[in-house]
Amino acid sequence: MRVLVTGGAGYIGSVVAAQLLEAGHQVSVLDDLSTGHREAVPEGCRFIEGGIREHAGEVLAEGGIEAVLHFAARSVVPESVAHPERYWDGNVGCTLALLDAMRTHGVGRIVFSSTAAVYGEPESSPIPEDAPVRPGNPYGATKAAIDTALTEYARLHGIGAVSLRYFNVAGAYAGLGERHDPETHLIPIVLQVALGLRESVSVYGEDYPTSDGTCVRDYIHVADLAEAHLLALDACRAGTHRVFNLGNGTGFTVRQVVEVCREVTGHPIPAVSAERRPGDPAVLVASSERARRELGWTPRRPELRRIVADAWDFHTTSGSRAAGTPAG
Repeated sequence: MRVLVTGGAGYIGSVVAAQLLEAGHQVSVLDDLSTGHREAVPEGCRFIEGGIREHAGEVLAEGGIEAVLHFAARSVVPESVAHPERYWDGNVGCTLALLDAMRTHGVGRIVFSSTAAVYGEPESSPIPEDAPVRPGNPYGATKAAIDTALTEYARLHGIGAVSLRYFNVAGAYAGLGERHDPETHLIPIVLQVALGLRESVSVYGEDYPTSDGTCVRDYIHVADLAEAHLLALDACRAGTHRVFNLGNGTGFTVRQVVEVCREVTGHPIPAVSAERRPGDPAVLVASSERARRELGWTPRRPELRRIVADAWDFHTTSGSRAAGTPAG
């Protein structure tokens, strides 16, 4: 199949692009490199540098593209609070432009990179797909709005759409790993301490009703996540929008993550207690039973130690730029 991957120079998009190539698909990557990295685009992909509004229609007009996997988005929660207009324009506006280009040029399948942030503070855990959608920040709100648009485009224009709601993605695959600037995710932040790029890691709140008082989160290996995208691509059905949570199904506390990072790296990794952050739920764990049942998807790398070890290997073998110094 010929597919277009928007945001394919980013962390998750590049891993999905690599797995698509391995599965025999022909892959075009569209990315403006505002947060992605040119060298992360897997060899064998056609690369188009630019934004969705400017170039998606041009690429689809060439003909041959049969499906889109849509990762391009702004995704930093604090930035979304400070600048919500950037997120409504960059996430919702660009996605609507992409959907219109797909409709114009007869591309009928899309797999969308959504997020567990659409659920806000859940009433219960594990979180099923039919949990109330009530995002607590503009980032989550834009993703929820896109899910609504996909439902309408499926119903009224006949596209086949699948939204995949991620929890906490980590690890690395085929030399492709996480390197955001600034970094906001726990595992790479903890590993930056071991690499000497930070003095310590902050633990926000130690009085939650959990086994050790710190927040519990669901971590999924990026390679497992990518495999779900390939299954979702095959599961797109004309006129239908389907939603799946993707998580490990097992929660780990902040203290457990730090301890596993210590074991993997051999570094003491100082942890400093800090006040709770507003809006941090005690437990966020996914129910991925629907994905298991309907997509036939099962995480094959569920162990936290494997996730951390693969991330550590990426940071220590891919050069210092992967760990936080500027990349070209």
